[in-house]
Amino acid sequence: MPSPSTQHHQPWRPTLRRSVRLFGDFQHEQDDPRRFYTSLAEDSVGHVSHHTDLEGRTLLDVGGGPGYFRDAFRSAGATYFSVDADAGELSGLGEIAPGTVLGSGMQLPFRDDAVDVCYSSNVLEHVDDPWRMAEEMVRITKPGGVVFISYTLWYGPWGGHETSPWHFLGGRRARRRYAKVHGHEPKNKFGESLFKVTVRQGRRWSRRQQSADVIAFEPRYHPGWARWTVHVPLIRELSTWNLVIILRKR
Repeated sequence: MPSPSTQHHQPWRPTLRRSVRLFGDFQHEQDDPRRFYTSLAEDSVGHVSHHTDLEGRTLLDVGGGPGYFRDAFRSAGATYFSVDADAGELSGLGEIAPGTVLGSGMQLPFRDDAVDVCYSSNVLEHVDDPWRMAEEMVRITKPGGVVFISYTLWYGPWGGHETSPWHFLGGRRARRRYAKVHGHEPKNKFGESLFKVTVRQGRRWSRRQQSADVIAFEPRYHPGWARWTVHVPLIRELSTWNLVIILRKR
């Protein structure tokens, strides 16, 4: 696997090979999270760099967690900050790193127009007011800056996270089943730390907000030729898996 210091110099392309690699790494999210999240961080550098130069830019990672993305973005030349509401998540790799803020994504503790890039990976499905968080991300981004929002879709194969695929029968039912089978609650508790978010909701919010232009609305992990799926009702909810919305602040 290429190092972050070399990958961001290579042109990023949403190829089938890239998709296969990411899905392969995803199979190890539970048993080897470093492998998956390091791979995803390196890919994220390329994905964001496809829309804006990271060199010398200030980037805020909303829901940054234990810091898998920090090294990748810093190696691309960005000044990296992160914010998370869970102190336990922030210290998952050891001590909480400098430049890390404890706070809520739905009330970001930053002034308007504070950062060049506001990034969030797989967080919206874990907050009970996801589009308020999206609005906050746009608010703190400078005019001309980029907002990168990615989230796991409820009706996709991994929508219930560790309770999948039973979430298709209902989130609360899947939660109860998991607790019965495993003897403890899942990490991602439906109705508390896991919520339904859809492509339709993302499209509705993207059209409603007036502060930024949408420059990409696509399945995050799919090859480029599969982007059409996000425009087909029903199919998009089942097949997109993970949606990315990229905006440029006006």
